[in-house]
Amino acid sequence: MTIPGAPRCGRRVFPEEDDVTNVVVLRGRLSRAPGERLLPSGDRLMTFDLTMPAVPGDGRGRADSVGLSWFEAPEWVGGLEAGAELVVVGRVRRRFFHAGTGLQSRTEVVVEQAVPARHSARAAALLHRAAARCEQPPP
Repeated sequence: MTIPGAPRCGRRVFPEEDDVTNVVVLRGRLSRAPGERLLPSGDRLMTFDLTMPAVPGDGRGRADSVGLSWFEAPEWVGGLEAGAELVVVGRVRRRFFHAGTGLQSRTEVVVEQAVPARHSARAAALLHRAAARCEQPPP
């Protein structure tokens, strides 16, 4: 079964024209070291989970965790360990795939850029660029 508009596994899908701004900014700690996969397309994919602390006053009192995927990530990402703190800018993507029980989906953040949080000047510049993207009118 094919779902119209759904990305196929192993293929990068970045819409060239989109009238919705899809920018995600996260700061958190890696809950596990990044894992690397070589996709059938030849793309190199790093996957990892980022855990953000509980938001004060949200009533839940527990941390949130988000799955991240980074195509052709820089080499330094492979050297990160669990607990490393990052500032990440990317976009939300929902991908569909076939599993043993049928069609499944996963919502994740596709990383466009990231910096270790300890590099405050680089993190601030990254956040500034992300904010500027949100202020631009859609194409």
